Amino acid sequence: MKKLLISLTLAVTSICWITPVKKTQAIYQLTVYHFKDSVQEKILDTYLEQALLPALHKLNYKQVGVFKSWANDTSAVKKIYVLVAGKSMDELSGIKDKLAKDAAYLEQGKTYLDAVYTSAPYSRMETIYLKAFSLAPELAIPSLKGPKTERVYELRSYESATEKIFRNKVHMFNEGGEIALFKRLNFNAAFYSEVIAGSKMPNLMYMTCFENMADRDAHWKTFSSDPEWKRLSALPEYQHNVSLNEKNFLRPVEYSDY
Repeated sequence: MKKLLISLTLAVTSICWITPVKKTQAIYQLTVYHFKDSVQEKILDTYLEQALLPALHKLNYKQVGVFKSWANDTSAVKKIYVLVAGKSMDELSGIKDKLAKDAAYLEQGKTYLDAVYTSAPYSRMETIYLKAFSLAPELAIPSLKGPKTERVYELRSYESATEKIFRNKVHMFNEGGEIALFKRLNFNAAFYSEVIAGSKMPNLMYMTCFENMADRDAHWKTFSSDPEWKRLSALPEYQHNVSLNEKNFLRPVEYSDY
């Protein structure tokens, strides 16, 4: 009996060693500030750089991404994006309560926080919550060497006609092999995720990162001609699973963590 118990213990131990631990899928909070002019932009930059990011760092959110749209130079509606990764929606939605108790944050963010209605720091803001895909469960900090001013962070949103069709597109990314293809072609993806609270559901969002626009264009040219993509995109089961594809070209601000 003793030998049997020892054998069973060794067997269970062996299984534990070879069974991979499944990582918890991160939840992302993407806040988008819409602003109209350089006055609002300056208030937002000062708030984010001197108040919000230092406060988030103290709360152990060490990798906060802050990006501006390339379209800000020409568009009437200008945007700043702030991306924070956490473990749950409750955790991320509770950040505001913690910030309200941070004296340094309240002092450094005073101009933004105490703005009067005639001098609002933005036109509107929106918050999107996303859940990381199972095969990309954590935020991946992109490995880029060029200056931040030239980098292209491409944020894509794929909308689907119904929830069932949306699940099919998510399957295409994960089990279907689309994520693996992006990885093989070195798209430097920061995250792949499904939107769990937002205005354009059902949809997924992901961000790929490049040294510059020429680098971005070269990667997508290679992707579109890759035999594996041609095979995958031609499969009958993955047809018509995207009804709208929206692309946003972003660049990180100097005070962004990546």
